[in-house]
Amino acid sequence: MSRDFQKLLFHVSEALVTDNLAALKFLSVDHIPMRRLEAIHEPKAFLEALQEKDMISEGDLSFLRELLYRINRRDILAAHLGRSGAKVERELQIPGRAKVSPYRQLLYEIAEDLASDDVKSVKLLLQKKIPKNKLQDNASMLQVFLEMERLVIITEDNLTVLKETFEEFRVDIKKKIDTYEEIKKENDSKSELRYPVSGSLHLPGQGAEGETPHQPEETYKMKNNPHGYCVILNNYKFRNPYEFREGTKEDGEAVKRVFNWLQFETHEHPDLEAEQIYEIVKEYSKRDHSNMDCFVCFVLSHGEKDKITGVDRKHVYIKDLVSCFSGSNCPSLAGKPKLFFVQACQGSVGHPAVTVKEDFSGRLETDATPLTSIPDLADILVGMATVEDYECYRDTETGSIYIQCLCDKLVSLCPLRKDLVTILTEVNKEVGRKVLKGCKQMPKITSTLRKQLIFQVPHFHS
Repeated sequence: MSRDFQKLLFHVSEALVTDNLAALKFLSVDHIPMRRLEAIHEPKAFLEALQEKDMISEGDLSFLRELLYRINRRDILAAHLGRSGAKVERELQIPGRAKVSPYRQLLYEIAEDLASDDVKSVKLLLQKKIPKNKLQDNASMLQVFLEMERLVIITEDNLTVLKETFEEFRVDIKKKIDTYEEIKKENDSKSELRYPVSGSLHLPGQGAEGETPHQPEETYKMKNNPHGYCVILNNYKFRNPYEFREGTKEDGEAVKRVFNWLQFETHEHPDLEAEQIYEIVKEYSKRDHSNMDCFVCFVLSHGEKDKITGVDRKHVYIKDLVSCFSGSNCPSLAGKPKLFFVQACQGSVGHPAVTVKEDFSGRLETDATPLTSIPDLADILVGMATVEDYECYRDTETGSIYIQCLCDKLVSLCPLRKDLVTILTEVNKEVGRKVLKGCKQMPKITSTLRKQLIFQVPHFHS
């Protein structure tokens, strides 16, 4: 990074105030994980996060210009980025240029349009839907919106509760939401969504990141509740105390939280010997899944190439676990997706990294060596934390890099109706960026899925 670029970012960060930072974080939710945003308390850290996510660079400041334009800091645009507001507005009319979605712009504009008494009215009307500690006097409207999203009360495709709320006292905002929905409906079959907002601000079309998701021609049916079992085989206490997998309990909690939300029946089985791992998986394969859509299994343990290690230090082959769910061994899941996610090393080598800056100094452990092949079975996906012969990493305080990233991406992308392979590709990109103990980790996806798998996100109605 050149000195001039550092100086530019410094001047921008110094010009931003607290309210600006809250707005910038809200507008960036679709590009920076919520956990990362929650840890940011100053503009400098926010700009660093944008760089880490490749949202801005010395040669491309378009997203930063868009953000400053959205929050009406045209003075910073002119003084430090050499752009007038009018010029940025014209740039954002170019298809694919805008990175802030129409949905997020709508929410931000609504928040900006509310007086303090309006915000109090919203909180009062939402008391039965949102925990009281999230509706305290100091909670901003943007924070309330984020909590509504977290609880899936509102999504890009479901603003019913929001409309009903504003219908009580701000009919103009209710009409604005109606307009958004009408235009979105008209454009669902197109690659762009243009939402005419009030004033001089005109929302440009969205590119690949902001396209309105399309229902693919062929997707797996996800109509039952629960959709299926989510089985978590979680090994923490090994016979050798030096092999205890600190942080794996956090992984188990994250998986249960996300898949309960996705309407799966979750079951966690801790500290299993190799034979127990196989027997439990086999037992689930013998169950009747006729009224279920899918099966999910997480295996969190140490491992070696193509193998999972039990707490007794014996091994079970991954292919043997997957084979339990062949069409002949589990006929009630034939033609339905079977998903396996494995957090275990598949070798003892770390991927060499170009840079040696570490992301988690002092807290990383390895889970020992991925899958070279799976049986020739249809409708199987195996997500591995790492490729063959290499290590994967686990933060002893917050959980494994792969599982935590996977859970974050499911939460942020499932409401956008992204299919599973697309989500896992985003996980690969995210994990592959990190530098861990001076090395890299690269997850692997092996799939014989024949259709797209889109997890259904439950909608909350009043």
